[in-house]
Amino acid sequence: MGSHFRVSATLLFLLITLLSSSAQAFSEEESSLPELSLRVSTSFSIALANLQNQINYTFKRFGLLRRAMTHSSYSEENNKALSVLGESVIQTSVALQSIRKDVDISAKDLNLAIAEAAKVEGSCNADGIRLGLQNVVRVASKTNATAPAVVCGAFRALFGAIAIDSGSSDVAGEVYGKTRSGVWSVVTL
Repeated sequence: MGSHFRVSATLLFLLITLLSSSAQAFSEEESSLPELSLRVSTSFSIALANLQNQINYTFKRFGLLRRAMTHSSYSEENNKALSVLGESVIQTSVALQSIRKDVDISAKDLNLAIAEAAKVEGSCNADGIRLGLQNVVRVASKTNATAPAVVCGAFRALFGAIAIDSGSSDVAGEVYGKTRSGVWSVVTL
């Protein structure tokens, strides 16, 4: 009887250990497992993997990229805060690139360059479309994924997510700069 109890207790302990380690393996936010882990591949996760290749940045915390590509119409866990951060990253990057190019740039011209990069209907939307974000961002069924505000929000959130993931707005700005200078190639998602 005592031996049977020990075997049952040992099996229960092993089951609990296995289940807790399985939960960690499936955690997208904190997993350090490679992309070939036990995760189920969905069209969304495949699109996110393609996006990482396209921008030449691999997320350590994949959940940040998932959040960046999730519109507020789809979930309460969405890209709004990341978009605000990303807009600041973009503005700083544009200012740095503009001043590096022409240290004598006028404040008016600098502000115009920053405003153009941040304009929802302009550069921000066009850059997001070039990356194919309208095909990646998750939205509610009644939300138009091609709407400039949706695409631009996802574009900004992408760089906010990179800043958080890397712990550096400089890294996010560098990735943004590469997307603007045409270093990346357009990949169909």
